[in-house]
Amino acid sequence: MFAPMTLVRATAAALTLTAVATACALPGGGDDDRGLTLGYLPNLTHTPALVGVESGLLQRALGEDVPLSTQSFNAGPDAINALFSGQIDAAFLGPGPTVNGWARSEGAALRVIAGSTSGGAGLVVRPGVEDVEDLAGSTLATPQLGNTQDVALRWFAKERGWRTDTAGGGDLSIIPQDNAETVNAFALGEIDGAWLPEPHLSRLLVEAGGELLLDEAEQWPRTDGDFVTTHLIVNADFLRERPAAVEGLLRGHIDTVDRINSRPEEAQEIAAAHLADLAGARPDAEVVASAFDNMTFTVDPIAPSLLEGAERAQAVGLLDQVDLNGIYVLDPLNALLREDGRDEVAGPREEK
Repeated sequence: MFAPMTLVRATAAALTLTAVATACALPGGGDDDRGLTLGYLPNLTHTPALVGVESGLLQRALGEDVPLSTQSFNAGPDAINALFSGQIDAAFLGPGPTVNGWARSEGAALRVIAGSTSGGAGLVVRPGVEDVEDLAGSTLATPQLGNTQDVALRWFAKERGWRTDTAGGGDLSIIPQDNAETVNAFALGEIDGAWLPEPHLSRLLVEAGGELLLDEAEQWPRTDGDFVTTHLIVNADFLRERPAAVEGLLRGHIDTVDRINSRPEEAQEIAAAHLADLAGARPDAEVVASAFDNMTFTVDPIAPSLLEGAERAQAVGLLDQVDLNGIYVLDPLNALLREDGRDEVAGPREEK
């Protein structure tokens, strides 16, 4: 989520010193704790976390001397706060919360060490909306004001010269609301569509009869349709003080992504089972399959898309200017990729 710029300004001064101090003082819960605590969301865009934990691949790579514990969060900002306070050492996280966490800590608290998921977002509309021009005057939902999909829709509107505001007014009415509420509102005809991530996008398609008007991949020509949806971050102090544990986490992550891509049907079952454990309800198999079709799982962080996403958030007034230089530390990942004889991944201004 890209927090509105007023929130960034209001929280930065108050939280930066305490957040950085806490993160520095309590990496991994203290020096006596030799384990690793991983955070993630109960969401299919976090499938590498779901599969890596449920299958045991992450623990196997870490080894028995580094016990893995986990925490799940309802939203990315909660995970960032947990990283700041030392409750977790690493997290699967979306680009918005990552940028906000970086800005709040003035670049001190976290580093991006690998990619995880690309794609899995787009604009679903009711039948009868035939093309983009039909959207003028319509009401569309997003998950939260300033979140990644909210920024994407506002940028899309801005490029077409449509006026929007944070109160739902303008040429295109954008209504941020909870994803479950959006699914119900769409089914009842209260909104015309929504720009959502998976699996909520597929729920509108499969359960509510919606139609995909725009795949967000179409909005990323500079990266050939690839864009970061989820990546893997780590506490900066943990990275410095526990490089072997970070290497183990990365090895397990590489193995997990390989497993997902080589056995997608098995991965769907594993992810659904873990979601059932976390949320108490197993997602519909057709929704899961549809969501997997819309996502790409990769250790490449697609770094240029993070910078462009931040620029878009600034352009629509939802993020202050932020310097992201140094946010990526990809040497540990690339060392493992070289060891495997694979191509290395690139930073934001490098060529692969």
